[in-house]
Amino acid sequence: MKFAEKHNFAKPNDSRALHLMTKCAQTVMKELEDIVIAYGQSDEYSFVFKRKSNWFKRRASKFMTHVASQFASSYVFYWRDYFEDQPLLYPPGFDGRVIVYPNNQTLKDYLSWRQADCHINNLYNTVFWALVQQSGLTPVQAQERLQGTLAADKNEILFSEFNINYNNEPLMYRKGTVLIWQKVGEVTTKEVKLPAEMEGKKMAVTRTRTKPVPLYCDIIGDAFWKEHPEILDEDS
Repeated sequence: MKFAEKHNFAKPNDSRALHLMTKCAQTVMKELEDIVIAYGQSDEYSFVFKRKSNWFKRRASKFMTHVASQFASSYVFYWRDYFEDQPLLYPPGFDGRVIVYPNNQTLKDYLSWRQADCHINNLYNTVFWALVQQSGLTPVQAQERLQGTLAADKNEILFSEFNINYNNEPLMYRKGTVLIWQKVGEVTTKEVKLPAEMEGKKMAVTRTRTKPVPLYCDIIGDAFWKEHPEILDEDS
């Protein structure tokens, strides 16, 4: 990816870039509260709107342009928070598409496919870049070495040649990022004045707010959906 190379992204994964993508996705969700779940990996994010959402009178072009523009502007706005020493050399662009799925099972199948894709790509990239960075192979040589290998073969190369247990790699890299709405307690400092006092006292106050929270978990099995049945509620 040209943008990643120009901005010196770490290989095979750059946690700064992934966290920035998630920050952008959270910003989109706060702007469009009818999004019930989002899933991100690499340079992409998927947003799921409520089945009965009537935002923009359900015009697909409005959904797509609003999400893509909000995401892109957030990427530029928050860039320095994650890439302190790397200036943004040129404006990034994001494309998008809108898909309507007929039922919840088809939607879960789609999200499962994205997470399976994340695992397949990340396993390949982890081995590929280990061969290039640690064994000194050229990209072409690494590609040839991995041609025709299965997941078990890649795991064996990582473990036997680089002492890397793939299962110990960060979940964010292996599973991607799931964003769902959860109640979060926020502690703020507030000045409280009593009638008889001239000066107020500062006290810590905890408020509960609902925010899009990142999870790094399996969404292919049924456990996640049983734990969060409200996400695909038929009445939403």
